[in-house]
Formats: sequence, structure tokens, C-alpha cells
Amino acid sequence: MPDIVLRQVNKRYDRDGPDAVADLDLTIGDGEFMCLLGPSGCGKTTTLRLIAGLENLSGGEIAVGDEIVDSRSTGTFVPPERRGMGLVFQSYALWPHLTIEENVDFGLRLRRMPKPERRERVTRVMETLGIEPYRDRYPSQLSGGQQQRVALARMLAVEPRVLLLDEPLSNLDARLRLEMRAELKRIHSAFGTTIVFVTHDQWEAMTLATSIAVMHQGTLQQVGEPTDIYDRPANRFVAEFVGSPPINIVEVEGPETSPLVALARAFLETTRQGRGEIASIGIRPEHLHLLDPNEPVAGGAFTGPATLSALLPTGGSWIIELDVGGSPLFMSTNRPPVFRVGDSITFSVERDAVHHFDRNLSRATTTGAPKEKVSAGADTDTSPRAAK
Repeated sequence: MPDIVLRQVNKRYDRDGPDAVADLDLTIGDGEFMCLLGPSGCGKTTTLRLIAGLENLSGGEIAVGDEIVDSRSTGTFVPPERRGMGLVFQSYALWPHLTIEENVDFGLRLRRMPKPERRERVTRVMETLGIEPYRDRYPSQLSGGQQQRVALARMLAVEPRVLLLDEPLSNLDARLRLEMRAELKRIHSAFGTTIVFVTHDQWEAMTLATSIAVMHQGTLQQVGEPTDIYDRPANRFVAEFVGSPPINIVEVEGPETSPLVALARAFLETTRQGRGEIASIGIRPEHLHLLDPNEPVAGGAFTGPATLSALLPTGGSWIIELDVGGSPLFMSTNRPPVFRVGDSITFSVERDAVHHFDRNLSRATTTGAPKEKVSAGADTDTSPRAAK
């Protein structure tokens, strides 16, 4: 499957309305599992529908390899059925009067594939997805997770060049979602199909994708591998959207003079040549550390006194709320807490674990280095995945 390239893609539903997708440059590589991630209304489903051919562009172009499949400037439009892509919607859309085998076989019959070849392919796909024992049942006789596998099998049976998934797991309960995430990983490994997966669930994106494209208000914020998105967010939107519990943000610019802000400003003064362009800092909850009474503070760490105000068990981990002079800081840990509510403690965050953001909400670099050229709404990936 050639790369799918979106160049300066725009989509506007009303002539005088806002862009649902604005100036989108994105490349999806052959065999890639890319997640389009973002909140409701960010343009991710619209992008998927543009790739599938269910929507027409308002500007820009989409190419599959050397073939332009949609271009506003040239008037080119390849209809959905000729793009070689399979689309699985949030609703499974199975035929209730057909058996599971007949549902999986449906697309192949439309293509008039010989019956022996059809049966062989259907059996192979159903065995791969673990639904072969149910081939003679009807959709109403299967669980939600099994019906989801049937919908996937129906698409995989026609061997699409690209599999497009529009939040297909959102109707499942937590256990089935976990099982289906593992199933999708196996499908990607077994079939090597290029997958574009739309979700607002950050953990689905982090656990499934080989690359993630984060979107907000119709614009692409960042493209990268899951670890890059989490460890080096391009801007504050990405930092605050990805992560649970959410990242702690401390505003260091402005008139506020709370103890936590004072500690953050002192930290920046000791680790940088003044605060410069830094307007806020971010701290992931898991990077906060509570010091034992005689434990030394690491050099250059962001540290200070606090009161433990709440312990929130979540099962296998704990969320700890700290009060720093009236301002909250949230910490997460897998270790049973040794402190109690009301204890006075000292918190510490290693210098390299602190994220810096400038006045434009973009990521800024550390001491002495020039500011990274990233901004809210900009694609910051320098790999070939991001078409410039």
C-alpha cells in the first residue's frame, strides 16, 4: 500500500462557517497504525471521511501513492468504492438476517468471487479473529465484542489497502475494550494492513498506535510516536490532553504570587538565565516524588514544602493531592503511601522532568538552547510522515 498523503487539506461545511479541518498536512505510511486523537469536534472523524471519500475537500488534495484521489484545484475525485479502503463505523452495521459467515462473505459476493475461493478466505479471516465457531449464528446471538470482530472480519475479507476505524470500541464495556485493543494489535501484526483509527481515548491511542496525530479545533497539533507525544508534547494542549491524571500546570508569568508560583519562579531562576520566554511549567503526576525526612534533594530539582491533603486509591495505584500554600499538586504512584493525610512533607521533581511552555503555549527548550520551532496548531514531526 503506498503512502496516503494529505496536503493543505481543508474542509468547510458552510461557506461562511469555520473550517472543520484547516491546512492539514499529514502522511500515513505503508503498514502504519495511525491514531487520529483529539476531543469531540476537533476534525478527526471528518479527516477519516475525507480519506475514505465520503466527504469532498474544500481545499488541498489527497494522494494515495502517485494517484490523486481528491483535489479541489483539478476537480479530481475518486469515489469511495475505487479507493480500496475498508471503513468500520462506531455502529457495527451487520445484516441481522444473515449468518456470521454470510455477513463476512457479503463484500466478496458483491465482487463475484468464486465460491470456493470465497469460503477459503472467509474461513481464514474468521479463524484469525476467533469467530469461526460462530459462523452459523446470527448477529443477535453474539456479544458486542464478537459482533465487533465480525464487522472487522467483513472488512478484512475483501483485503482493503487501508482499514479506517471510526471509534469502533466506544460501545463496548471496559473489559471488552481491553480485549479488542489486543485483538486490533494482533490484526495489524497478522495482516500488515495500514490502519487509521479515530479515537478520543488517549489510552487507546497510546496502546494501539505506531504513530499518533493529535488534533484540536480542526488543526494538527503534533505527530509522533506515542512516547514522543507523551514525553515531548509540542504545546500545552497536547500536554494537558494526553495523560491521566492530567499534567500539573503552574503559571509563572503574571501577577500571581502564591507559594507554588514563587517556588516555580525560583526554580527557573536557578536553572535558566532568568525566566525569559517561559510562561508556565508542567509536571507529570508520576514525576513527583515525596522525600523521606533524611533524603537529600537532587541538584537542580524543583522542590518545596507541602501538606498531604488527600489520598485517592484507584486499585493498583494511588493519586495523592498535595497542598502547596493553597495551590494543589497531584501525584500518582504505584507504591503504597507511607505518609498520611495532614502530614507535612517535601516534594521533589527532577529538573529534566519539568516541561516548559512559552507565551504562545508552545514547548520551549531548556537552558541556553534556542526555542524549539513549535506552536499550537503546528505539526512538529520532522519525519517523512508529516508532509510539509
